[in-house]
Amino acid sequence: MNKQMREDFSRDGAVVVRGLFKDWIEPLREAVAYNLAHPGPFFKNYSPDQPQGRFFGDYCNWPNNPGYRSFIQGGPGAALAQDLMGSQRVRIFHEHVLIKEAGNNKPTPWHHDEPYYCVTAEQTVSIWLPLDPVARNSSVEFVAGSHRWGKLFRPRKFTGVDYDHTTPHLEIMPDIEANRADYPILGWDLEPGDAIAFDYLTVHGAPGNASNEHSRRVISTRWLGDNAHYVDRGGETSPPYPHLTGRLKTGDPLPDDEFPFIK
Repeated sequence: MNKQMREDFSRDGAVVVRGLFKDWIEPLREAVAYNLAHPGPFFKNYSPDQPQGRFFGDYCNWPNNPGYRSFIQGGPGAALAQDLMGSQRVRIFHEHVLIKEAGNNKPTPWHHDEPYYCVTAEQTVSIWLPLDPVARNSSVEFVAGSHRWGKLFRPRKFTGVDYDHTTPHLEIMPDIEANRADYPILGWDLEPGDAIAFDYLTVHGAPGNASNEHSRRVISTRWLGDNAHYVDRGGETSPPYPHLTGRLKTGDPLPDDEFPFIK
């Protein structure tokens, strides 16, 4: 990795990575097909009323999906995350597959990920890896520098309903879409093998899939750096880890068997 990518990630909270994952596209397409044939308990259709194409997702299946497991344990994601974060060690939080089929026009609302999660760390990174070509007008977008705002925004489900959290100091996400000119918005067109890496605190959103020809299949992997620990958010989290509620309290170290170190 070059110094410029690390500087861009630190400054903007998001950076595009070209071609690093090209050898993993076919194996991951097979892994996603396996996932769809064997959906996990958290499988969700985010657009049940859409007349054309679905927007659906699933997560936390990597321990039971050989393709995901092989990618997480043997792919370049952990090393990329470590380089970007500058962390001593890297552990996996979870994987998340998100698919917007051709013609699905449902946007992903502007949000950032930290308040959704029951974990936090000094360094964090998500790697958003599309398995299909993604045009700029169908791609996820980021507000540059928003990871440094020092704010936590109230999490909202992709169905448009806020989570019922008792966590103090959660703010309402500003209406970025209606005031796009006021924000430095980043986005890229992507080919299979490219990816976008971003901080858990970076504000992002995505339009519908403008393509009428192919789906937008994305596999995201979420990574944690140093001093990761559990956080009680005062309500539902995504992913949900109900078996950790009551067993862990804010500040407790994460269980290594559930969130293992990869590097």
